Parts: sequence; structure tokens; C-alpha cells
Amino acid sequence: MALSWRAGVVAGILLSVASGHATVIGGGGSSRTDCLVVFDAPVNYKPEKPKRYRCTDGDACDADGTVNGVCAFPMAVCANSSYDPLRCALVGVDSIVVEHAVDNGDRKFDPDFQALQNRIDSMIEVPSTDPDVCALPSTFLIPVRGPFAGNVCKRGKKQVKVTSYSVVIAGRQYKDRDKMKMECDPAPAGCDPMVLYTGTFDRIQTQIFKQSCAVSGCHDSQSQQNDLLLEEGASYGNLVDVAPLNTGAAAAGWTRVDATGASPDASYLYHKLTGALDPTMGARMPLGGGKLDALLIDIVRLWIEAGARETGWVPGTF
Repeated sequence: MALSWRAGVVAGILLSVASGHATVIGGGGSSRTDCLVVFDAPVNYKPEKPKRYRCTDGDACDADGTVNGVCAFPMAVCANSSYDPLRCALVGVDSIVVEHAVDNGDRKFDPDFQALQNRIDSMIEVPSTDPDVCALPSTFLIPVRGPFAGNVCKRGKKQVKVTSYSVVIAGRQYKDRDKMKMECDPAPAGCDPMVLYTGTFDRIQTQIFKQSCAVSGCHDSQSQQNDLLLEEGASYGNLVDVAPLNTGAAAAGWTRVDATGASPDASYLYHKLTGALDPTMGARMPLGGGKLDALLIDIVRLWIEAGARETGWVPGTF
């Protein structure tokens, strides 16, 4: 059921309380259609005319308020906005679709996009001509890139895109395409792995598996390619001293991660990351992307050589 205008206002108040003053942003498109769907968010960049987010990890604009390698940005979507009377002449939204919100093998799938689509679907009933109906805010998480060699991190980026169509008006249907850019800069004090992660395996889980492996179409809960799930809470038990399904790796006597022998050479995971494989053992991972950063591959090697512990830090990995 659609939220009332009053509920939309409440959503804006909640957003403001959580993260400062919220601003309604059209998101792009022609002046005629730009109010079909808008973003309601405490955007801060550029300062003279803010239209998107840019924040430093741990700053006041980071909703989680902590230096953790991730910036948290709240954002709501509203339909049939009246925020700008000079632009908002067209009302009546028929559909609202967030791009890359379906976990169907899309390599650009993002759970944050899925959560936003779910909020929209449950709180904005379409078709609707009601003014200023809003979904409650979703929180977008934008991780910094890294740490890389020398504990250097780089700016992380994310962009959400929303496409909406109007109801048919005088035999014509109008389209509104909106986007919101979000950027997260590393904390100025540096990018210390021991601040961002609880241990070596947590670093591997967060920086490698979550970003490159447990993604749509690969080793997430929907796909589980080769019966391997690498999402948090499942990956360790699926890897350590577990026989691989690949016949070539099994014939070589490897396990997915050889913790008992503490041997990278007998660990299928390590070979999949380096690409040191014969044709019977499949392709290098991550599939379809560039080779994993050499530092991260070395962290996996050191972790295995130390017995592939689930907790604690291995020297050389921080």
C-alpha cells in the first residue's frame, strides 16, 4: 500500500535525524519528467550545490560514524514529487525499477540496490498519482578500495540508477532516468588493516571473498558455483580441509585449503587465485575480471602456511 504524504514527511524526518539535513534531488532527466521519482538524502557535494555524496570514512557525513573502511549513506526514493513547483508538472508514476537489483547472475548486482528496490516495492504502490509518496530510507555501504601495498587505500565509488515510467497521459508514456553518485575516501590517518579487520581471515573474507567471489553468478548463496559458498559465516567451513569437486584438483590430492599440511601448493584456492592450473582444473579466479592484487594473493599464501586459522593475525598480513 502506498505511503501517504505524511508518511513521506516522517521518512524525511527520520532521514534528517539520522544523518543531517535531507535534500530532495531530481537525479537527472528532462524537466518534464524529473519529478516522477526523486531521491531524498542528506547529500553534501558539491558544497555550493550538493547533488551527491562524498565523504571520508568516519567523518560526520558517514552515518556509521566510525573508521571501518566503509561509508554509510542513507537515501530514500519518493514518487510524484512536488519539491520544485516550476519543474514538477508531471505526476502519475506507473513503474520504478532500480538497476542491478536482481540476483540473477548480473555481475553488477548489489544487495544495496536490491534493498532499495524492496523498499520501493513495499512502500510505493504503483500506479499512483498521489503526491510525495516516499519509501523509508535505505542505507548504502560504500567500501574504500584496499588496503593495498603500504597500507594504501583509494576512494570507493557506487552509483545507483533508477528508471521510472509515467502512467499513460494523452496516449503517451514518459520515462525518467535518475542516478545518484556516492564516494567514500579513506580516513586521513591511514588505512590500517588491524583497524579495519579483526584478523587475517576476516581480511580475506572482506577484501577478497566479499568483493570478488561471493558475487552474483559465482559463489553467493543464489549461485554456489561448484557447490562452494563464500559468503560470510559459510566460507571457512566450505574451504578448510574440504575436498574440491573439480576432478583434476582432487586427482592431484589437493583440498580447497590445505590447513592440515599448511601447504599452498596443495590448496586449490591458492592455485585458482594465481592461475597456476592445468586445463582440467578450470580457470583462474576471479572469473571475468583482472587478476587479484599480488599483495592479496600473498596474504592468502601466508594464511595457509600458518595453518589457515579462522581467528587471529598472521605475521605479514597486516
